[in-house]
Amino acid sequence: MVLRLNNKEIAAMGVFTAFVAVATMSVSAYVGVTGGYFNVGETMVYTAAILMGPIVGGFAGGVGSMLADISLGYTVFAPGTLIIKGVEGVIVGYLAQYRFKTDSKNRLKTLALTSGVVLAFFVWWGGTQYFIGDIEFTLGISPLTMNISFFIPTFFWIILAITSFIIVGIAGLYLDPKIGWLVFAVLIGGSEMVLGYYLYETIVLGHVLALAEVLVNIGQVTIGLLVAIPLSRSINKIIPRISNTTKETIESK
Repeated sequence: MVLRLNNKEIAAMGVFTAFVAVATMSVSAYVGVTGGYFNVGETMVYTAAILMGPIVGGFAGGVGSMLADISLGYTVFAPGTLIIKGVEGVIVGYLAQYRFKTDSKNRLKTLALTSGVVLAFFVWWGGTQYFIGDIEFTLGISPLTMNISFFIPTFFWIILAITSFIIVGIAGLYLDPKIGWLVFAVLIGGSEMVLGYYLYETIVLGHVLALAEVLVNIGQVTIGLLVAIPLSRSINKIIPRISNTTKETIESK
């Protein structure tokens, strides 16, 4: 089994690695109980994986996120991030590129509704458990950064959860049944990320309050999903067939 990459994929690795690093560093919020931080890097990890498949998604997710950890001073997380975010990108890229094509439309529609329910639950539970009250974020990349604070009420997450279900449900039922599978693919990859960091912080770093990071990471998955799926589909409409190189990258010898 020989792994061969064409020029477009090699270029995409560099481009999406930079996108992941910048997205991760551009919006962050420190989590005091674990020493970690909330970020929106998943938006680019999922976008890379959906558009370009598991190889580019895995490389960009792992390396880009690791570089962001080092740049922001969270070096202790960098080794775990390289593996965890890399595997996350591989999972999402593989499922998005290969599996949904073989399923029936009725199953995909059912999966869209199920994924919508799961996503709505994650939005409501993760948001109300952690992201309510006064929240402070750091925007920008050092040294051009600024801190902003604002209040998020509970009803915001209830409305967002209902909206998420409606968007995914309508899109899966009436626009494109494949959206349901993309949501499912992201949730599977995101679950690996959430579990991976929990185990890394508990076993390797010895954080007794690693469970707090679970809620933060669920928030990252949710935001990444809501941004990456419409973004990747829009890019594919503007630049047709951008992701059609994936199946050509693995050849038997």
